[in-house]
Parts: sequence; C-alpha cells; structure tokens
Amino acid sequence: MARDPRRSDVMTVGTIAVEAGVIRRPMLAEVVANRPLTPHLRRITLTGAELDRFGYDGPDQLARIFLAPAPGVELHLPGSPQWWPALQAMPAEQRPVVRNYTVRRLDAGRRELDIDFVLHGDGGPASAWARRAAPGDRIGVLSDGAAYAPPADTDWQLLVGDETAMPAITAAVEALPPDARAIALIEVGSAEHEIGVRTPAGVTLTWLHRGGTPAGGSDVVIRTLRDLAFPAGTPYAFVAGESAMVTTVRRHLCTERGIAKERVYFGGYWKLAPH
Repeated sequence: MARDPRRSDVMTVGTIAVEAGVIRRPMLAEVVANRPLTPHLRRITLTGAELDRFGYDGPDQLARIFLAPAPGVELHLPGSPQWWPALQAMPAEQRPVVRNYTVRRLDAGRRELDIDFVLHGDGGPASAWARRAAPGDRIGVLSDGAAYAPPADTDWQLLVGDETAMPAITAAVEALPPDARAIALIEVGSAEHEIGVRTPAGVTLTWLHRGGTPAGGSDVVIRTLRDLAFPAGTPYAFVAGESAMVTTVRRHLCTERGIAKERVYFGGYWKLAPH
C-alpha cells in the first residue's frame, strides 16, 4: 500500500500528545490483553519500553508487525532503520514473518497500542498468532506511515471498506470534529460482526452485511454506493479493503460520480485468491 506520512512536532492521538523524535525501526513489544470484539475479530493490546516513541501519522496508521517464524522459536528483530535489508540478511530459521496492520489506538503516555486482527483460521501466520496470543507473548512493531489525508477544502467525506479497513475507518470517524459531515460504509459478514463506534452528529455509519457470501465475493458495497445520494460540496473518499472491491469503487467514484482522482485514496489491503 502506498503511504503518505504526515508529521509535525506534536501530534494528538485522541487526547494523547505524541512528541517528535519517533523511532522508525522495529521495536519489541509484548501482549497485555487479547479481547474478542466479534466472533472473528480480536483486539490485542501491546506494551513496550519504546512505544512512547511510536510514530503516529494518521488514523489509518500502518504498523508492520514482526512474528517469530514458528511457534517456540525466539523472536529476533532487525535493529536498524534500514530494516528490510537487515531482515533479508538474517538466517532463514531466525527471520521473522512480517505483516501489515492498522493501529486502532495509541496511548504514548502508557506505552500501549491496540491492533485489531481479523481471524480467518490458522492459514495465515498473523491470524494464527492472534487467536492464541497471551499476555507476555512477544511481537515486533514498526510505525510506517499513514495515507488518510483529507484536503483542507473538503466539505464531506466518504469512507468505504471491509473488515480489514474497519480499524482505519472507525478511528477516522471517531477523530472527526463535531461539525464534520461524513458517510461511512463498512462491509461485514452479519450483524454479529459489527462493533460500537462513537460518531459525530453529522456522520452516518452503515454496516453492510454479506450474508452467506464469503469475504471478497459480495457486491453489496458497490450496489449500495450506486443507490446512494451524495451530499452537496467537495468530497474526499477513503476506500480500503479487498483489492477488486476497492478498484470497482474507485472506478465508480471517479468515472460515474466525477470525483477527481486526487481526492480518492484507495488501498488494496488484501486480494481474494483465484479459485
């Protein structure tokens, strides 16, 4: 995913001010809590001595996570800001698995951050780890930028995604000012996969249910968008989730709705495997 880091001397995450001088290399953290939010979503709280210097650039903050290559193997982290070549130079039996996730909450003062994990069995290393993660388990984390960036002249926002984009969209919604206008559409399997979200008065959050259709196989998002009346004014759109869905939505917004391409961020967080 292309990212556009935005930084300043002091940034605010909720009510937490994050000072400049952040660390841009993998840092060690450990699990504090593993809480189920829905049948297929876990919120894992991490703590670490350096998390007060974890960079925060926006509500869709990208966190690269580093997992031990196999259960029972000690976690080794590359110790340099040039972490990718350092990672490749590590012996295969020590080289950690790297995956991309979104930070749901950062509390620099308490040196804590939350990451939400979608569970989809043990087929993926991150899902398997999240299902079993217990307090004291170790993980590496790296702050690596954010993309959500509404221009100053934005009148209203459209935020669209599936479960994988839920942390970014819900964090963005909760961070909006009281007078903001926004429409958020989040695709989930069913009502039991919805979570509580604080929304300003001018924000409409709609949960779109796939029913029995597997993730990545539903057209509920594009059908809903085509029937949706957009507000007047200049929009900004943030679209993330399964790659084909994101491409279809972007084409609709830019071609059929006439929204300028530079006002639409689209991120393919994952791709449905061909059958």
